[in-house]
Amino acid sequence: MKTVQNTPIRIPRPDHTLSRHHISQAALDVLYHLNRAGYQAFLVGGGVRDVLIGRVPKDFDVVTNAHPEQVKSLFHHCRLIGRRFLLAHVHLRGEMVEVATFRAHHGDDATENGRIVRDNVYASSVDEDALRRDFTINALYYDIRDFSVLDYANGMADLRAGLIRLVGSPLLRYQEDPVRMLRAVRFAAKLGFRIEPQTAAPISELGGLLSNIPPARLFEEVLKLFLSGHAVQSFVQLQHYDLFKQLFPYTEACLDDPIMGTLIDLVLRNTDQRKIENKPVAPGFFLAALLWPPLSRFLPENPGKGINQQELLLNAAQQILAKQQVHVAIPRRIIVVMQDIWRLQLRLTGNRRGKKKSLSVLEHPRFRAAYDFLLLRANAGDEQVAADVDWWTQFLKTNDPERETLLSPVARKKRSRRPRKSKKGHE
Repeated sequence: MKTVQNTPIRIPRPDHTLSRHHISQAALDVLYHLNRAGYQAFLVGGGVRDVLIGRVPKDFDVVTNAHPEQVKSLFHHCRLIGRRFLLAHVHLRGEMVEVATFRAHHGDDATENGRIVRDNVYASSVDEDALRRDFTINALYYDIRDFSVLDYANGMADLRAGLIRLVGSPLLRYQEDPVRMLRAVRFAAKLGFRIEPQTAAPISELGGLLSNIPPARLFEEVLKLFLSGHAVQSFVQLQHYDLFKQLFPYTEACLDDPIMGTLIDLVLRNTDQRKIENKPVAPGFFLAALLWPPLSRFLPENPGKGINQQELLLNAAQQILAKQQVHVAIPRRIIVVMQDIWRLQLRLTGNRRGKKKSLSVLEHPRFRAAYDFLLLRANAGDEQVAADVDWWTQFLKTNDPERETLLSPVARKKRSRRPRKSKKGHE
């Protein structure tokens, strides 16, 4: 447990590595404009943390004693969002800068069973705001007035030691907001840090508290955990602290199957590799793979003749998605993508390669995603789709005349009956 100091350590500019050159011009404009208007304003959180450890921040957050409505009055392109946390999103220079008002300690009327449900109690000073920060490494403030860094909880020492440490009592802070357990895991995975022992100790025991969090909020956390370039390490950490089963219990139940376990490992590594190569990562593809193992268990191994397999798959998909939504609410737009990828698995496998059908599936907007997923299944050891993957791989590499041969069984028979040309004819 780490407490916040009433008087922060003020680290002067020569003694830290954060420079205005590391900060986006939009964030600087917001800081300066708030200061000129008579308000206090500081850079805080991930932007400060990442620059201090030599990383490039994804974005910059500002805190101020100006209330959201006052921030909105200062900037033409500003939108207020949120219920539990009212925030100002300022749009400048093609960038969005999030501006939050200093938070004070919440009252009892803002909690339910120890969990914070409303948090728009504003503070007058940055000292009070520091008390509300979750981790020590996020309680570092950059003061644009003299370019110093304010350290309220020895966050600089934890940055150097590579530690994720909660500010305050871990038990209380997790009860206030159970998502902090996922944030601890995410920061550890992202930064390569260790979770400090006292901060780590209650996690496995309190994981069930995540069931009290709105599933839609957990979906946003899932995206941050798995689609930010550290999916493998996030999964390792979640498994270690028994948190993965709180998010995806039906996938967790399938991990004892070697093929399904390998499939999950491959999709995690594939996702991280795409981020390394600056390629887009699609939530629909990732979640289709993550939920394929439990979906497969809803499908009969040997459906009888005359059974509509598309209908069987659709029913199974509806069942697993309904169960999953209770834990992590997947938006409808992503579910549509997932179902397309699943349905196309049937069209890409088995004896369904007539010319018309094969050419039409190529035009499907999800064809490439479905083929890539089929390839993952084969690489995971699913022998039932290995031949189909080989066929489609060959088909995609060939030109139109060669495709005619692949698509036509009659053409293949005729080709096999043709007499071989004598080598002498080429001499």
